[in-house]
Amino acid sequence: MLATILAPSAGSASVMGHDVASAPEAVRRQIGFYSASTALYPRLTARETIAFFGELGGVTQPQLGERVAGLIQRFGIGSYADVRVEKLSSGMKQKVSIARTVVHDPPVLIFDEPTVGLDVLNALEMRKTIAGLRDEGKAILFSTHIMSEAEQLCDRIAIIHGGRIHACDTLAGLRDATGQHYLEDIFVHYAQPGAGPA
Repeated sequence: MLATILAPSAGSASVMGHDVASAPEAVRRQIGFYSASTALYPRLTARETIAFFGELGGVTQPQLGERVAGLIQRFGIGSYADVRVEKLSSGMKQKVSIARTVVHDPPVLIFDEPTVGLDVLNALEMRKTIAGLRDEGKAILFSTHIMSEAEQLCDRIAIIHGGRIHACDTLAGLRDATGQHYLEDIFVHYAQPGAGPA
């Protein structure tokens, strides 16, 4: 819903002051959305993919060429920049997907289960990339079922169960509130029957 892919059935939400229901195009200009299930166009090259999403995000020439070249260098895509996506390994596709997510330099990034299906080394590289984007000042919404990832990356953690937020705090705050140390145990604490929303 925050990425304007689904319309909310109730309530309201805004991104950078833009309502997701009444101003979806304005919201899309402010966000980069990455999901492990988001497909790339197989017949486009890595370079063409990044440029295409840059155009969709409103990046114009000559800035687009500079942005694409910079991202190809940043993510180490140079050796396969002109290879069709259908020929790339999962790790290479991952880098192209991240590059196309940030090519329009949005202030807000949404990562939905970004390490699903990745091997250990590629998952580690993904976490490093997300941490780097966070350190650059991007606001990042990071959705994961892997509790250790949330522990490592997130400044604030929302516990969502049954479609409701049961708690939202720093890891230290959640530990103090529940008396549990590990995030997995904290989640179980809030997911138990009778644990209402905060």
